[in-house]
Amino acid sequence: MSIRHGLLALLEHGPRYGSQLRTEFESRTGATWPLNVGQVYTTLGRLERDGLVGQSGEDGAGHALYAITDAGRAELRTWFEKPVDRTSPARDELAIKLAMAVGAPGVDIRAVIQSQRRHTVKAMQDYTRLKAQALAALEDTASRERDDVAWLLVLEQLIFQTEAEARWLDHCESRLIRLSATAVTPAPAPSASVEPGDGPDAPHAPGARADGAGEPGGSGGRRGARAGGRGR
Repeated sequence: MSIRHGLLALLEHGPRYGSQLRTEFESRTGATWPLNVGQVYTTLGRLERDGLVGQSGEDGAGHALYAITDAGRAELRTWFEKPVDRTSPARDELAIKLAMAVGAPGVDIRAVIQSQRRHTVKAMQDYTRLKAQALAALEDTASRERDDVAWLLVLEQLIFQTEAEARWLDHCESRLIRLSATAVTPAPAPSASVEPGDGPDAPHAPGARADGAGEPGGSGGRRGARAGGRGR
C-alpha cells in the first residue's frame, strides 16, 4: 500500500492537515487499511523533505496545512500512469506458512489449509454483505458520492482476492492428495535366494541324472525296485 501517493492524491484537491488526511484516506478506502496520525505526519515529513509537498499556513483552528507542489503533481501523475509492479510481490504470510508447513514435524498441513479456507470463505461472505450495503447506499442517493464509489471498488477487489485465495487453497489440498497417492508405491517382493547346487543348471554327482533317476526316491529307483520284484 502506498500511503505516500495516497496522501499526494488527497492533497491535489487542496491543502489538508494531518488528521484530516487520515480521515479522508480511511473514508475513501472504507478503513480497510487504517492509518494513525503519527504515520500520516511521518509521511508528510518525508514528502516535504523530497520537495513533493510544502507547508501552506494554518487553518482557522491553528492546524498546519500541507499543499502539493509541482514536483508532487508530477510524481502523482507518474504513479497513476505506471502499472503496479507484480514481478516482486509483497510477502504473503499464508503462502509462507504453507511452504514452511510442508514436512514440518507435528504439523498437519491439510488441517492448516482447511482452517484457513473456513476463515477466507467467512471473510468473503462479510465483504459480499458490505458490497450489498454499498450498492444500496449508491442507489438511494441521487448523486454518486466519490467516497462511496471508491469504497465499492475496494470491496470488490477484496471479494475477488478472497475468491482466488479459496480456489488456491482447494488446489493446494488436491495437490497434496495426489502427491500422497503417488508416494505410496508397493515395495518390490524379495527375490528367492537360491542355495548353491539347487539350481537347474547346478552340477550333479557322478552317475546321477538331473531328473532324480539315480536317487533312492527317484523314478529310476522305483523302476529298479519293480524289476527286482518281477525277477523274484
